[in-house]
Amino acid sequence: MLKNNISFILHRPQLSENIGACARAIKNFNFKKLILINPKPIFPNDKIFATSVGAKNIINKSKVYENIEKALKDIDIVIATSARFRNKNIKHINLDDLKKIDFKKKVGFLFGSEASGLSNEEVSYANYTLQIPTNPEFKSLNLSHSLIIIAQVVSSIIKMRTKPFQKSKKIKLASKKEIQSMINLCLSNLEDINFFKPKEKKPVMLQNLRNIFYKMELSDKETRILSSVFASLGKKH
Repeated sequence: MLKNNISFILHRPQLSENIGACARAIKNFNFKKLILINPKPIFPNDKIFATSVGAKNIINKSKVYENIEKALKDIDIVIATSARFRNKNIKHINLDDLKKIDFKKKVGFLFGSEASGLSNEEVSYANYTLQIPTNPEFKSLNLSHSLIIIAQVVSSIIKMRTKPFQKSKKIKLASKKEIQSMINLCLSNLEDINFFKPKEKKPVMLQNLRNIFYKMELSDKETRILSSVFASLGKKH
């Protein structure tokens, strides 16, 4: 079932009420997976259960991680939601573009905290950024409202889809875990040769490197080849 491939990921959510409302929205459209990264409230708690209004099973089966890299290791395609346009080298999509997403893959929708949204660092882990069209003079959406809009759109797409996503069965996209492992190997070798200088530019350089690799939609074979290349280059230093 395609809906089992979809996860809704809350990065550092701050309010119990929003976490509960997000769980309710997930269940409204018959999705199953809620992931939390470093939530501020104690999780779970009574307020979360109360505001979930019947979505207790979503909360009980949710997964909690301490950082974004661990949370995304089993996700194939990450779509980061943002209220503002990012001037980054990353693919920007709208709600209608979700029709082009292969939901046979493990897809994760990443939502930022209520106060600050997603930073450029966090967005750099995504394959795409998604902006929900709103009033240009009042763009901010409540966390659970953003989630339920996307859940409804994705649910409709899955229901209407009558033929499978066309792609060669011989090609298997690399998992997020495989790509992260390859990137970490690359970064380790770059550190060894003192590539990141001046040091103050290192965070931006890291973001750009992640953006490059994630937007390429590498196959598992391509990822293994690149890992071998990076490993070989590292032996020479």
